[in-house]
Amino acid sequence: MIKKGIILAGGTGSRMSPLTKSVNKQLLPLYDKPLIFYPLSVLMLAGIRNILIIVNKGQLAQFKKILPEKNNLGIKIQYKEQLKPNGLPEAFIIGEKFIDKDNVALILGDNFFYGQSLTKTLKKSVSIKNGAKVFLHPVKNPNLYGVASINKKNKVIKIVEKPKKEFSNLAVTGLYFFDNKVVKFSKTLKPSKRKELEIVDLLNKYKRAKKLKAEFIGRGGTWLDTGNIKDYYDASNYISVIENRQGLKIACIEEIAFKNKWINNNNIKEAIKFYGNCEYSSYLKKLV
Repeated sequence: MIKKGIILAGGTGSRMSPLTKSVNKQLLPLYDKPLIFYPLSVLMLAGIRNILIIVNKGQLAQFKKILPEKNNLGIKIQYKEQLKPNGLPEAFIIGEKFIDKDNVALILGDNFFYGQSLTKTLKKSVSIKNGAKVFLHPVKNPNLYGVASINKKNKVIKIVEKPKKEFSNLAVTGLYFFDNKVVKFSKTLKPSKRKELEIVDLLNKYKRAKKLKAEFIGRGGTWLDTGNIKDYYDASNYISVIENRQGLKIACIEEIAFKNKWINNNNIKEAIKFYGNCEYSSYLKKLV
């Protein structure tokens, strides 16, 4: 059972410059909430309560203003600083002490997931005992992503980063579940031509051992990468439409904690006081 999760919220955000010159991308508003709330909500929906957030050096104080280490969410948040982005597997090297002897989930700080059966799928995925699991989602332009093909048992048989020749339309999303060998495997990786440790190289180590399985968000579910301006505002518009039509908030972290019985009415009232007079607080008032 995976009880620990890492959110990789570092990086330069160069594709969204100049917006990201002074503010970390994960602190920018995605519709009505900071972007960081969305990956955090995914880990919380999976039942993960021990979370490490990896941020850029010098930006720690900004994150602690919105997500202090001692918070009222009924979860434990820790932070580590990343000197410079050296690839996704570096998260496991930075987080070695945090991971300790446990299995761990990793979610990228700029990924958005939404779907009716998402919570059920996440809770199934955290039960992994050994090996690794990736979340796949069909895309129209697979040459822009890491892409995988699978067999009838949902085991990954091929995985390639931005393939020149199309062999599958299943993109590897920014959500992963690993056993404890991930730290050891990450330390053996060598930098690619981009001078970074590549997540595909790490996943291929599990694939060669026949220990890499796939999970799906499902048809009707949504995965959006908010890494560039167009995708970012497409995601924001999507959230706006869903929330205003349904009257329910996506990634309301206090609501998730409340429904999981990690916090009580008093914690919700403290959150309302913290956020002040805003639409988000008005939504929280409905919970109590």
